[in-house]
Amino acid sequence: MSEPLRAEPASDLTYFAFAASAAAPASLATSAAAIVASDLPEVLAGRYLIERLLGVGGMGAVYRARDLLREQFGDPEPYIALKTLSDEFAEYPDAHTLLYTEFALTARLSHRHVVRLFGFDVDAVSQRAFITLELLKGPTLDQVLSERPEGLTWDELREIAVPLIEALAYSHSRGVIHGDIKPSNVILAEDGLRLFDYGLGQPLEGGLKNLPRLSRNRFKAWTTRYAAPELLDGAEPSEASDVYALGCLLYEMASGSPPFRRLNAKQAKAMGLDKELVRPQNLACGWFTLRSALAFDAAQRKASVTQLLDIFRRPAPSRLQRWFGRAHG
Repeated sequence: MSEPLRAEPASDLTYFAFAASAAAPASLATSAAAIVASDLPEVLAGRYLIERLLGVGGMGAVYRARDLLREQFGDPEPYIALKTLSDEFAEYPDAHTLLYTEFALTARLSHRHVVRLFGFDVDAVSQRAFITLELLKGPTLDQVLSERPEGLTWDELREIAVPLIEALAYSHSRGVIHGDIKPSNVILAEDGLRLFDYGLGQPLEGGLKNLPRLSRNRFKAWTTRYAAPELLDGAEPSEASDVYALGCLLYEMASGSPPFRRLNAKQAKAMGLDKELVRPQNLACGWFTLRSALAFDAAQRKASVTQLLDIFRRPAPSRLQRWFGRAHG
């Protein structure tokens, strides 16, 4: 990827791994200084040599690192991404548990469109917990959308939506709630799309019973314009809240703009903005299902991930079908 890292508000970021050629502008590097671990050693666990910062977010940072063990055995590609918590969150008594929960949730997933994790470790010297994962090369979806203010065409939309929804459907089928669906957590890697950053995720009720269930609300890391109203009211992440975030993202991909003017769901609900929603011009079919996914009331959010996937697996409708859909939906 040749384009520079584009600075965004910390509330819009969790973390992202870019290609080796990406360079962070000075403004982002400066703001990152307050977020990144100040006492992070150059080599973690005697194995992972930190090369440079890749991205920062509300809870932590991701670095490009070189696996010295793999390099010693002649691996031509010993490079990985390494995620650790920021100073602020590393001071929590259960900080290691927080990061391990993300690892445990994601590590049980094996899907071509979900980021692949390698391991979890704690550096003995600094007592920093960290996760190692595949180094992904390519733009994040938010970068793509920033260049397409008119939204994506139906074919482009399908090309991204299908693998994204497949990844989320698979996660749910394995008992894992993502918790933070948003454009900057989707990367269009060289070998296919990846959904990543399960840092705000939770196991489904009854799943992974021995895994600590930490309340993510006290960390205040939601990206508010993609967060369902119930999350903003203190509820735990759920399949329904993932559906809402996915609906917001799909709407933005189809129209070029978020469904509720970049406001959070509680503000949009108070202003009655749901009554102003219209079908995005680039959405060839499935408006009623997508509209249901955007319902403020979780009980009225009847759309499922499977139903949303079915929409984007359909071929483009004929001109007559598109006319009928516009006239009646």
